[in-house]
Amino acid sequence: MMRLWESGPQRQADLAAEFGTDSARMTRTVQRLERAGYVRRVPDPDDGRATRVEPTPASLVLRAQVEEIWTRLEQLTVGDLTPAQRTAALRTLRRLEDNLLDQ
Repeated sequence: MMRLWESGPQRQADLAAEFGTDSARMTRTVQRLERAGYVRRVPDPDDGRATRVEPTPASLVLRAQVEEIWTRLEQLTVGDLTPAQRTAALRTLRRLEDNLLDQ
């Protein structure tokens, strides 16, 4: 959802590639979001064979709640870290992620 809120409608295949998943799994995810009323699938105007996924107005209510939760989580996790400490922590976490992805 966050990707759609930030970037607007996306091709379903592009979402699958971005999240490193297969098209069947992305289809199931989109179907669940569609049944919940948060997205709708529409034909891609540039490629009739492709489907675009777009957020619905109902998802905007969810967006406010998600952003509030992320803000609170950030406050809880970084606490009183200085900006330099936050930068160092992010650098370390990115390195750990890179190490895992290299395996």
